[in-house]
Parts: sequence; C-alpha cells; structure tokens
Amino acid sequence: MVGRGGQSPDPATGGPASVVVSHPETTDLDLLRAHVAGDRDAFTELFHRHRDRLWAVALRTTGDREEAADALQDALLSAHRAAGRFRGDSAVTTWLHRIVVNACLDRLRRRQAHPTVPLPDGNRTDDARGTGGVEPTAPATDHDTALVVRQALAGLPVEQRAALILVDVQGYPVAEVARILGVAEGTVKSRCARGRARLAGVLGHLRTGGEQQSTRPTGADEPRRTGRDVPDVTPGNRRPASGVRSGSGQARRDAIQEEP
Repeated sequence: MVGRGGQSPDPATGGPASVVVSHPETTDLDLLRAHVAGDRDAFTELFHRHRDRLWAVALRTTGDREEAADALQDALLSAHRAAGRFRGDSAVTTWLHRIVVNACLDRLRRRQAHPTVPLPDGNRTDDARGTGGVEPTAPATDHDTALVVRQALAGLPVEQRAALILVDVQGYPVAEVARILGVAEGTVKSRCARGRARLAGVLGHLRTGGEQQSTRPTGADEPRRTGRDVPDVTPGNRRPASGVRSGSGQARRDAIQEEP
C-alpha cells in the first residue's frame, strides 16, 4: 500500500486508482461509509490512519514479521469486505483492531495445531524471523533480553498473549480491550493476571541486583514500528514475498524508548 499522495491500487482490481488525499477532518466512520458507497480511496485512507498501531499489534501478537504481515493482509481483506456490515456499536478503530487480533489468533491457533520446523535459509536474517525485529548488531544484552521476553510471550496461551499485548504493551484501557476481544472486562483482567504470573516464573532470572523488576512486557521490549516499517499490504493485492521492509537499525533502536 502506498503512502499518502501516491498512486493507490484499486482494492477490487489491483489496478491504479486516483491519488490518495488525506482529509484529517473526515472521521473514520465517514471514511468507512464512503468506502461502502463506492469511494475507492476511502479504505486506503482509513488504513493509513491506523496502520502503525495495527501493525504493532499484529507483530507483537504473532511474534513473527511474516506471520504478522500475512495476518494484517487477511484482516484488511476481511475488513474491506465486511465494511457494509459494520453496525456502529463500537468505534471504527475498535472494529479494525478486533479483526486484526482475530486474524492473528487464527494464525497462532493453526500454527499450534500444525507446528513446523523452518528449514535453514542462508538468505534469511534475524530481522526477518526469530528476533522480531531486533537489530542483530544491537548490544548482546539488549538483544538477548528482548528475545527472551518475546519467547516468553510466545509461550503463553494465545488468549492471554493477546490480552497482555493490548493492555501492557499497547497501553489500551481494559474496557477497550474487552470490546476488541469481545469478552467481559473481568475476563481481560483474569487473562492478564494469569499471563503475568506465567511470565514471572519464566522471566524471574532477569531480575538483577535484588531489584524486583516488573514482569509486565512493555514497549521497551519491542521497537516502535513506523510507517516505513509496515509491510506494503493492500486489500487488492497479496503482499510480495519479499515485501516486508524495515527501517534502519538505528531508527529502530532509537524507537525502542517510544510506544506507538
């Protein structure tokens, strides 16, 4: 998917459409309604508004850049097709996040049901799989700690992982997460509590100097993804096999201190 001002593909045909123009005064609901009414650029603009956070949720939930890109593609296709059934009983952003999270959970469940062992590939790098985007040249301690945290998150049941990612990493209020996941607030709190307890047992060895460090995964465990880090996906075209791009290593390291 191209940036604002670029030539965006037609979601239906994959051919060129008109130039995407940003209209900040237009609400998300206006854009969704315009898309349903036939505006070819409205859905592209809607995605551009929220793609950084949607990508961050997908990446952190799946723990794998390729899985995240595929899940985001699946979610965009679903949202593009289901827009006419949006009832307006939640914010458009909540609806989009719900679709993305569900796409991620579906992939995680399939992966757990049919585990595979990746074959060695000399062309693959840690940035593409395994490190979740940690720069291979980063200091060993930071690299190892972030990798251990991601592996611990990956070991959680998918429902607990999704709740923890949304609440503790993305910083969404419990009430909003409950709407995204379609469960009661008490269920979100329970999943987070159980997930944190499991992480405490796995990550206890990371506590140093007698300090009781929090076992909550935070934004510092995962670099912030900016627009140039988000894979080029569009409802009309499957992403290219090599289309997962990342920004420079320094940019990612600088972004570690920020949350999307």
